[in-house]
Amino acid sequence: MPKPSPRLLIVDDDRELAGMLKEILELQGYSVDAVGDGEAALQHVAVEQPDLVVLDVMLPGIDGFAVLQRLRDGYNMPVIMLTARGDEAERIQGLTSGADDYMPKPFNPVELTARISNVLRRTAPAIEAAAELQAGPLRLDVKKRELYVAGTEVRLTAAELRVLEQLMLRAGDVLSRAHLTKLALDRPLEAYDRSIDTLVSKLRKKLSEGGMTGNCIRGLRGHGYVLDVDGEP
Repeated sequence: MPKPSPRLLIVDDDRELAGMLKEILELQGYSVDAVGDGEAALQHVAVEQPDLVVLDVMLPGIDGFAVLQRLRDGYNMPVIMLTARGDEAERIQGLTSGADDYMPKPFNPVELTARISNVLRRTAPAIEAAAELQAGPLRLDVKKRELYVAGTEVRLTAAELRVLEQLMLRAGDVLSRAHLTKLALDRPLEAYDRSIDTLVSKLRKKLSEGGMTGNCIRGLRGHGYVLDVDGEP
C-alpha cells in the first residue's frame, strides 16, 4: 500500500499567498487545505487533524499565538509560525509557546517547503525512537512527549521538550549554543539569536517548579549548556 501524503493546513488571511503555497506544496506531494482565520483553523484541526500546520501570527479574530496555545492544549501536531520579518520578539514568543519552527515574512516558498520537510522528518522519527529517556529524576516519555520529575508530570512546550531531549540524550556533555540550536530547532544559530537561552531559562523555571533542586541545566560561559543531575533526588 502506498504511504498517504502528509496533510498540511495553511492558516493565513492572505488568500493570494495561501493559494500560491497550496499549489507549490501540492506539487511536492502534500495534501493541502487552507483557511483564513483562527476559528476556522481550530474547527478544521478538530475534524481533520492534519500532520502539520503553517500558522500566520497576524490573523483576524484570534491571533496565531492564541491558536497555537489551543492547539498545544489538545493536539501534538507540529506547527510552523509565520512572523513579521525582523521581529525577534514574535519569533521567541512562537518558539517558547510551542511552535516547532518559524519563517519570517516575506519568505521564499522553496525554503518553507524545506522547513516543512525537516520538521516532519524531525518529529516523526522522534515518536518511533527510544520509548523513554531517563536522567536522574527526569523521565521523558518520547512517544507521548511527556516529562516527569520523580513521577510528577511537568508540562513543557514542544520546543522546550526538544531542547531537554537533546540534553538528556547527552547528559553530562556540554552542548554549544550553536550545536543545541541545530539539534533541537533544526536550524543554524543566527547572530543575536537568543532563542536557546530563552528556552533554557523557561526549562529551568518549570523544572524547579516541578521539584528539581538546584540548577540542573548549567550554562558554561563561552561553551554552552550541560544537563547535570548528579545529586538530584
